[in-house]
Formats: sequence, C-alpha cells, structure tokens
Amino acid sequence: MSHVRHELDEEFPADAETIRRLAGENAEFAALAERYHLVNGEIHRIETGEDPASDVRWEDLKKERLMLKDSIAKQITTLTKA
Repeated sequence: MSHVRHELDEEFPADAETIRRLAGENAEFAALAERYHLVNGEIHRIETGEDPASDVRWEDLKKERLMLKDSIAKQITTLTKA
C-alpha cells in the first residue's frame, strides 16, 4: 500500500488554482471535488490501517477515485475553455 494521499492539488499541480476557482464557481465541479476528497480520505485511512476494509472495498474505492479524477480532468478542460 502506498500511503500517498493523492490530493487534487498534487494530482493536478498545474491546475491547483483553477481547481479552487472552479470549486467555488461551479456546483457540479464542487460536488465532484468533494466526493473525490471523501473517497481519497477513506482510501488513505484504509491504507494506513486506521479503518479496516476488505480488499474488494479498497479496490472499489480506488476505481471510484480514478473515475472521479478522470471526470475532474475533463471538467477542468471543458470549463476553462468555455
């Protein structure tokens, strides 16, 4: 297990300011970012042993985080070109 937090500003360092701006301006983007934050935190707690979880639950959360990250990346591209 990696124990790396994978925060959005670390995943998208060039877009950190854009992420903060969009989260304040766009409700859909803010909801995606919040869900990413919650899922990411749960993964981190599992990886550090703070919260127990089955391997299936852990893998499902990692898949959800990846889908959220993809959606956020698309939103960044779409909303900054609009």
